[in-house]
Amino acid sequence: MKKKASPTPKKNSPAKKKVAKPSVKEKPIILITNDDGITAPGIRNLVEAVKDIGKIVVVAPDKPQSGMGHAITIGQPLRLHKLEVFDGVESYACTGTPVDCVKLAVDKVLHRKPDLCLSGINHGANHSINVIYSGTMSAAVEAAIESIPSAGFSLLDYSIEADFTGAKKFAKLIVEKMLTTKLDKHTVFNVNVPSIHVDLLKGIKICRQAYAKYEEDFIERNDPHGRHYYWLTGEFVNFDKGKDTDVWALANNYVSVVPVQFDLTNYVLKAKLEKSWK
Repeated sequence: MKKKASPTPKKNSPAKKKVAKPSVKEKPIILITNDDGITAPGIRNLVEAVKDIGKIVVVAPDKPQSGMGHAITIGQPLRLHKLEVFDGVESYACTGTPVDCVKLAVDKVLHRKPDLCLSGINHGANHSINVIYSGTMSAAVEAAIESIPSAGFSLLDYSIEADFTGAKKFAKLIVEKMLTTKLDKHTVFNVNVPSIHVDLLKGIKICRQAYAKYEEDFIERNDPHGRHYYWLTGEFVNFDKGKDTDVWALANNYVSVVPVQFDLTNYVLKAKLEKSWK
């Protein structure tokens, strides 16, 4: 009986080396909002300025909300309406305030925190004390509270025909710097741009907030029924003569950048009172 020949052992073929595919870096997610409303020219210009830098999502008020400060809506429901306002950009109009927009965007639209939040570009100044009243800046501050680095942008021009060329240029530059700089998660910048030709802008100036405010007055009038009503007016007065302020920078054709914070603690007074109020 013949023995069966044992099978010839197969030679182990050399393992094929896996070629690692180059990783495609995902674009940062940038949330954009404002206080002038989703149809305002300013927000359109901000979207155009940064649309090539990241994935843009817009959630903005459905109507002007200037001067709302950090107000939130608690007495009525909020609604979101998806709109085709910006070419190729996911956009929603919100019935609430600028701060509502940020809260809803994170929780119900993005379902995550964006890499940056940008607010603006506002029609009109938000330097000095304006930062307290500004819906534009309050949206940015709300994002910083939620650990999202943010910036609010304002152009010193209230006109619907305002030229945003300079504001767009420096918004893009500042956003690029924010994305390439290791920033604290609570970072928030108040950026104001002079209303001058882009070629006349001298660059960025890192500043402090000026001690300046409005000397307010109310114009009193009567309606057809003889009842009084009032219009708020006033004059902007700068009490600060320093050359390191946002007001000085803007007056001298610089783009002012003020790092602000939501911690309102007066640490100097706190330390003093800890020693004397015992």
